[in-house]
Amino acid sequence: MTSSLKEKYNTELKQDLQKSIGCANVHEIPKLIKIVINFGLGESGSNSKTLEKAIEDLTNISGQKPIITRAKKSIAGFKLREDVPVGLKVTLRQEKMYNFLSKLVNVAMPRIRDFQGVSRKAFDGRGNYSLGIKEQIIFPEIKYDQVDAIRGMDIIICTTAKNDADALELLTKLGMPFKKQAGAKQ
Repeated sequence: MTSSLKEKYNTELKQDLQKSIGCANVHEIPKLIKIVINFGLGESGSNSKTLEKAIEDLTNISGQKPIITRAKKSIAGFKLREDVPVGLKVTLRQEKMYNFLSKLVNVAMPRIRDFQGVSRKAFDGRGNYSLGIKEQIIFPEIKYDQVDAIRGMDIIICTTAKNDADALELLTKLGMPFKKQAGAKQ
């Protein structure tokens, strides 16, 4: 099964991007490399039931089983011991990446309460975009009545763009709903 977003990128968006960015070579056109989703567990990482529920939620959202990130060293001030689970991480590539981005933009983001668009300032200077989501319940795979705790997540979208302007152009064409600029005509 091919992703409709990937198909759209390959057939339509590549040519548009090449013209708008001014790439001489086809290989200079920015594209997505990977999407990384991080779930922080906080103090609930030591509880095995909470950990299993978080793994189940992230697996349902991403379509791929996450890996458990563990504490590298003990920190007494945070009551943290070495090798205790502190989070979950999934790296999506190829079809799963495009399917997740499509689901995020078209299904999940419209379900965010008082959604005005995502920030244009979350680029890292090298064409990668970071997005924070406060609730996992915006995804349709999560059953609201079966949620044990509201968990936030970080989503990092990695691109081959050389600068933030090119990455902004790519993500806009892929459907990412950015906030309107204050002085821009609507």
